Amino acid sequence: MDQHKLEQLRQRYGNAASEPVEDPVFQAVLAQQFTGDRRKWPFSDPATFLSLPFQPEAASLPDAGGLDVAVIGVPMDLGVTNRAGSRLGPRAVRGVERVGPVEHALHIAPLTEIRAADIGDVPMGSRFDLATCHADIEAFYHRIKATGALPLTVGGDHSITYPILRALGAERPVGLIHIDAHCDTSGTYEGSKFHHGAPFRQAVLDGVLDPERTIQIGIRGGAEYLWEFSKQSGMRVIHAEEFAAMGVEAVIQEARHIVGDGPVYLSFDIDSVDPGFAPGTGTPEVGGLTPREVLALMRGLVGLPFVGADVVEVAPQYDHTTNTAQIAAQVLFVELCLLARARKPRPQQA
Repeated sequence: MDQHKLEQLRQRYGNAASEPVEDPVFQAVLAQQFTGDRRKWPFSDPATFLSLPFQPEAASLPDAGGLDVAVIGVPMDLGVTNRAGSRLGPRAVRGVERVGPVEHALHIAPLTEIRAADIGDVPMGSRFDLATCHADIEAFYHRIKATGALPLTVGGDHSITYPILRALGAERPVGLIHIDAHCDTSGTYEGSKFHHGAPFRQAVLDGVLDPERTIQIGIRGGAEYLWEFSKQSGMRVIHAEEFAAMGVEAVIQEARHIVGDGPVYLSFDIDSVDPGFAPGTGTPEVGGLTPREVLALMRGLVGLPFVGADVVEVAPQYDHTTNTAQIAAQVLFVELCLLARARKPRPQQA
C-alpha cells in the first residue's frame, strides 16, 4: 500500500470533526441533514414523506406558503374492481424510512433545490360515495394549481387520477406518461364510469388529456379486450413484452418524443412492477417490470415539463415484507426529483 497516500487519508479523515466533502450537491445535503454529527432519527415523530414539514394549512394559502411542490395523500379506494386496500397506501408510503435525500443516478438532492412539504390528505365529504370523493379531489387540486405549487400525489386507487387531470388540464389538455399493467381506458362497469379501470378514457372525453401525447408503458394481462379506446384515440401502448424487446433507452426516447415540450403528467401504478417484487396491490399481473427498469425509465424523463405526478394502488396489507411500499416510496422520490427540475423555485423571501 502507498504509505504516503495512507498518511494523507489519515490526516484528512482520521480525526475530522466533520465530514470533509468536495461535491457541492453532497455539501448542500450535509448542511441540510446534519447538525454537527447528529441527524434527525428517521423513525421519530409522525410520518411524513421524507420527513418533510407537515403543512396542511398550505392548501388554503394563496401561494401554498411558498411551496414549489406539495406532497398530497388521497386515501380513497372506492373505485377498485378487485382487491380493496389502497386507501392505506399513503400511510404505508409515508412510513418508509430509507429513501432520499440524494437520487444517486441523477445526482439530484431535490430538497436543496426547492421548497416542499407534506400538506396532508385531501379532505373528502363521504367515505361511501365515489362521485362525491372525485368532486372533492378535483376541487382540492384546482386550489393547489392556483397556488402555483406542483402536486406530488400518493394514492389511493387509480380512479383518483381522473379528477386530478380534470383540474390540471382544465385550461389546456396535458400529455401523459402512464406506467401500469393496465391501460385503464375501459368503459362503464356495473353502472359506473368512474372506477379505477377508466380514468384515462374519461379524461380524454372530458378534453383534459391529449391522447396523441399519451404513452402507456408496461401493459399486460387478460383484460386487453377492454382497452381498445387507447389505440382508437391515438395513445401509444407499449406492452411489457415490447418493453423488454425495445430496451429501456428506446422506450425513454419514444416517451420523450410523444409528449414533446407541452405540459405532461406522470402517473405510476405500482402494479406495473411484477408482483414478485411488489405483491401489495389490488390487481397484480405476472410478467411485469422490475424495480430497476422502472427507476431507469423514470430517470430518463428528467427535464420534461411535468405539471404533477402520482403513485397509486399500493395496498400494503397484501405484502408482509413492506417491499411494495418501499418501491413505491423510491418511485415517489424520483418523481420529486423530476418535479424539482421541472419547477423553477420561487424567489427566496427576504
